[in-house]
Amino acid sequence: MKLTVVGCSGSGPGPDSPASCYLIEQDGFRLVLDLGNGSLGQLARYTDIRTIDAVVLSHLHADHCLDACALMVVHRFHPAGRPAPISMLGPRGTTERLLAADAGSPSLHDVFTVADLSPGARELGPFRLEAARVNHPVETYALRVTTEGRSLTYSADTGECPALIELARDTDLLLCEASFVEPAAHERSNPPNVHLSGRQAGEHAAAAGVGRLLLTHIPMWIDPARVLTEASGTFPAAELVHSGSTYDL
Repeated sequence: MKLTVVGCSGSGPGPDSPASCYLIEQDGFRLVLDLGNGSLGQLARYTDIRTIDAVVLSHLHADHCLDACALMVVHRFHPAGRPAPISMLGPRGTTERLLAADAGSPSLHDVFTVADLSPGARELGPFRLEAARVNHPVETYALRVTTEGRSLTYSADTGECPALIELARDTDLLLCEASFVEPAAHERSNPPNVHLSGRQAGEHAAAAGVGRLLLTHIPMWIDPARVLTEASGTFPAAELVHSGSTYDL
């Protein structure tokens, strides 16, 4: 299983990366987790975007789903013609969200076959996909992807969340958001139930007994080095991801 970090900027595109998007490949099957704004062009660096097999949207905030609209345009207007519809999983309301964002589209049926994402497990190509609801203001799912005895877990966006720890239990790799840093005395407190700090991401990784922690979804106004220092204090093997980083499991 190969993971390519396409986009890892939190809350929107940044100067060095588009918003959230991750490509997972196994035996020629291409699974995309999230298509945040700005990500589709970068995704085209790593794969033929007309051959994507499945897209899973963890939630419907713009920085995780809006480039699905750009993918719709590619499939409809590419001169080579329309490939078969792409399997898409997303929270309830995914179809309505994308139709509202892509004004004028009467349907998604020519581009996506949409099914609701919900807690539990299912098979998706060569992968076993497990989803767990996490702690975010809108319906949001962390995702565990397993194949051939190896697994990675993607936190999506979440505040502190026991369900994430359970989903990630003994996973080989935890791709975990770390959007906040712990506030200094003169800084305002982080809002609860929205995102994790670097320290909290490390605590979740340690509690789950993961093999490796990759820190992602860091907004452009947060110092990544500070996030990494915090996370390393609770999980020494923490690493920062970058757009274009690849990992083989």
